[in-house]
Amino acid sequence: MRAAVVGGGVAGAALAWRLRTAGADVTVYAPGAADASGASGGLVRGFEVDGDAARDAAESLAELRADDLVRDWAGYRETGSVYVTADDVTPSVAAVEAVLPGSASVVDGAELARRFGFRDLPADAAGVVERHAGHFSPDRFREHALRWLAGHGGDVRTERVAEVLPGPAVRTSAGVTAFDAVVVAAGAWTPRLVGGEPLRAKQIQYGLYRLPIPCAASFVDDRTGLYGRPDRDGAFLLGMGCDRWDVDPDGVTPDHDLAARVLDTARRRFGVAGGEVVADRVVASFDCYRSPGGLRLVDAGGGVSTFTGGSGGAAKTVLAASRRAAAELVAS
Repeated sequence: MRAAVVGGGVAGAALAWRLRTAGADVTVYAPGAADASGASGGLVRGFEVDGDAARDAAESLAELRADDLVRDWAGYRETGSVYVTADDVTPSVAAVEAVLPGSASVVDGAELARRFGFRDLPADAAGVVERHAGHFSPDRFREHALRWLAGHGGDVRTERVAEVLPGPAVRTSAGVTAFDAVVVAAGAWTPRLVGGEPLRAKQIQYGLYRLPIPCAASFVDDRTGLYGRPDRDGAFLLGMGCDRWDVDPDGVTPDHDLAARVLDTARRRFGVAGGEVVADRVVASFDCYRSPGGLRLVDAGGGVSTFTGGSGGAAKTVLAASRRAAAELVAS
């Protein structure tokens, strides 16, 4: 099987690695532009509100923890995780428990306040606490995966793809090359190359703040949209969802009003007072979104597929999703 993967982010690199491991002849087009993988905070945990997403996230985390090579590629750091929600968590916790026994537990609002410092939570709030969770570097992982590919018979090309053609084939400045299968895993650039399912580019953003947050674990508060994790030298990575849709991935700029709202929300949610605090750094990037979200292989016709739509959270599920996508391609 001669396969092309268009896009060298964490999704494309993981898929190319899986395909080459399965014996496919793989060419990756990875032009090296700034992308979501280079900007991602890399939060990983097993729990997701959606049960299917929780299964993929838990399986990915289990592989990350069990495989020495993958863990080294990713630079995984285990800090634990807490997810605050008012939704029914029972099915998703069961999915995590099936893969990572003993990792997840459910606590109430009082326990969230005592152990993690959350304040002003609604009466129906619950928290899913995971021992086995943390964060890794998608940028580091994709660099190692592409390096492995180049050293194990794969072809890693840096030219930008101008067009993906049915047949399937790829057109660059060097001409048109035919393949048995072409997978577009170009994140926010995917809608420019492939029609079909509705895919939209959306801005993602976080900042690094020197704020004395009492939570030592990675966290998501789905009531406010605030998420974060400890970073180096006492800083905390904090972010919230951005409402800038259909952005140009070549021209994203920071939303400073959003950065201010993140800081204000974190102060209120953790009861943190003090003097003037500004972000050490604000990182603005973009990702490809679909509804419903989720990283999966989608047939676009003519031998072309997409592998994108992680909606800002591909790091959590990319290992399981890439394994399944590679198996689907090889079997087709």
